[in-house]
Amino acid sequence: MGKRDYYEILEVSKNASKEEIKKSYRKKAIKYHPDKNPDDKTAEQKFKEAAEAYEVLSNDDKRARYDRFGHAGMGGAAGGQGFGGFTDIEDIFSQFGDIFGGHFGGFGGRGQSRRRVNKGSNLRVKIKLNLAEIANGVEKKMKVSKYVTCEVCKGDGAEGSSGYSTCSTCHGSGQVTRISNTFLGQMQTTSSCPACGGEGKIISKKCTSCHGEGIVKGEEVIKINIPAGVAEGMQLSVSGKGNAARRGGINGDLLVLISEEKHPELLRDGSDLIYSLFISIPDASLGTNVEIPTVDNPVKIKIDAGTQPGKILRLRGKGLPEVNGYGNGDLLVNINVWIPKNLTKEEKRILEKLNESESFEPKPSSYDKNFFERMRSYFD
Repeated sequence: MGKRDYYEILEVSKNASKEEIKKSYRKKAIKYHPDKNPDDKTAEQKFKEAAEAYEVLSNDDKRARYDRFGHAGMGGAAGGQGFGGFTDIEDIFSQFGDIFGGHFGGFGGRGQSRRRVNKGSNLRVKIKLNLAEIANGVEKKMKVSKYVTCEVCKGDGAEGSSGYSTCSTCHGSGQVTRISNTFLGQMQTTSSCPACGGEGKIISKKCTSCHGEGIVKGEEVIKINIPAGVAEGMQLSVSGKGNAARRGGINGDLLVLISEEKHPELLRDGSDLIYSLFISIPDASLGTNVEIPTVDNPVKIKIDAGTQPGKILRLRGKGLPEVNGYGNGDLLVNINVWIPKNLTKEEKRILEKLNESESFEPKPSSYDKNFFERMRSYFD
């Protein structure tokens, strides 16, 4: 079963403002939070769906890609290896967490104190595809230089289990609570611990390999699945394959920019392909069978006798697939009649003789008169 529409999940219109999206997500998050619905798998699934939808629709770039290409344009951007918008989603909870008197133990787990989560930075790579790869989809492998988790300390940043000590300021909770007096009475506010940065622990002995960061420079071979029908300039996102985060946080994403190689004979126009076919005067007059290229294999087509220059033949389904739809575009064959520039005396004599024939006298037809209307119908 395919994924549900993100706008449908949050019950907002496609032109909803950021504030409307945020407000709707907040309601869904409160309603389906795991702490409020213990052991309810349906509520847990709806909570995850809402978080995934909010992650995409609250980000201008991701929302634009989703509006244009749907779920195919997101690649692994959401729902793959954790929520890329984790910090933003936490911020929403922080705005109303005190209202519930600490009932929600923090995003992502019951009864746990909410701690700051480090987020690795995104990486961008460019992939060049030929027309056959675009038509059929392809799996690419890329060796990417990036920050990876330190193998010595396993991302902790400390040397061994004794390299950490519990933060004495927050006593391991990662947050501090302050009570202030206001004209409305006492108000309680909670924020990340300034001593440990919200981690609840302090490194007392740093890892000698990563110097306490939990990440080092390295390389990773990444498989990237490119869906059929992608286009020049389209950006896919592979969740969790960007730079590793400091000390066990959430990895960034790998953003893949699509670049398209020009085909030597076929011109792309959306999901349609265009091919310019040149035939001789005799072939145009008498008719013939010719072989033309397609994305996969050449095919033979029939040229009727008396075919006029500018005629366009449509080979249905021989174009490219829609990246977010069904079926393929068409292959449009534009007929051109080749006029030779250098003639022998014998060839000139033959043409002069033919020119005297009534059959070779130009007779404009409605086909020629409607040339511009036909061209608009093909390319509009």
